[in-house]
Amino acid sequence: MFTSLTRWLAFGVMIGLTVSRLASPTESHGHPPLAVLQGLPALLGACVYSFMCHHSLPGMLSPMSDKAGLFRYLALDYLLILLFYLALALPAIFAFPHLEDLYTLNFAPGHPLDGGAGTIFREVVDYFLILFPVFTLTASFPIIAVTLRSNFQAMFSRYESWVLHKICLPTLVIMPPILVALTTENIEILVGITGSYAGVGIQYVIPASLVLLARASVPAPIARLPNRHLSPFRSSFWPYLVILWASVCLVTVTFNIAQNYFA
Repeated sequence: MFTSLTRWLAFGVMIGLTVSRLASPTESHGHPPLAVLQGLPALLGACVYSFMCHHSLPGMLSPMSDKAGLFRYLALDYLLILLFYLALALPAIFAFPHLEDLYTLNFAPGHPLDGGAGTIFREVVDYFLILFPVFTLTASFPIIAVTLRSNFQAMFSRYESWVLHKICLPTLVIMPPILVALTTENIEILVGITGSYAGVGIQYVIPASLVLLARASVPAPIARLPNRHLSPFRSSFWPYLVILWASVCLVTVTFNIAQNYFA
């Protein structure tokens, strides 16, 4: 509950400060071009990363006793997510002449574009915003690390080595993110890689593959039974379209990374 309140407070404050800056005639504003085709691969990675909500779906679906309106509720949820992202992003690209890779850094105390700095209250707000990613990661990282460690321990359950389960596997879980945090400051490439590789696999490839395999395992007599909860996406065309879209995301982002960082 505290984490959710902190997130909503941070998002609301950022949107409010951004709109206030955009409405101020004394502040310098951004004038972005209508479209930048070179940014499309990075956009695909960011979009995949932004809509990774697989961990939230069970909490949304389980309380619904009446599944008749399930698709309507999910469509409304995704629409609200989209509107919230637009409310956060659209004012920002016009309010700031330059955007930091990590958006909260635009509100850092002493930042040249932080036009409202100077008061104690504003400095407290600015420090809260730049520490917001720390708060969220501090809350989520231990849970994710423990879950991943438990999965590894289940995979290697036939080995009873104390060193393996208590030292090697926990170290394997926590060292990669620590090394990445210490060796890179490029948020764009991190989001691109995370969203377009891990995100595509988790959000697109694995669910689509599970749907195809599950449908293939259903006996024909059961498959022909009437079902009033049939999905509007029950055709096999949709899972294959999802896999095709995942392939497009992978190819474009890989090309963008190779062109920008290894050319």
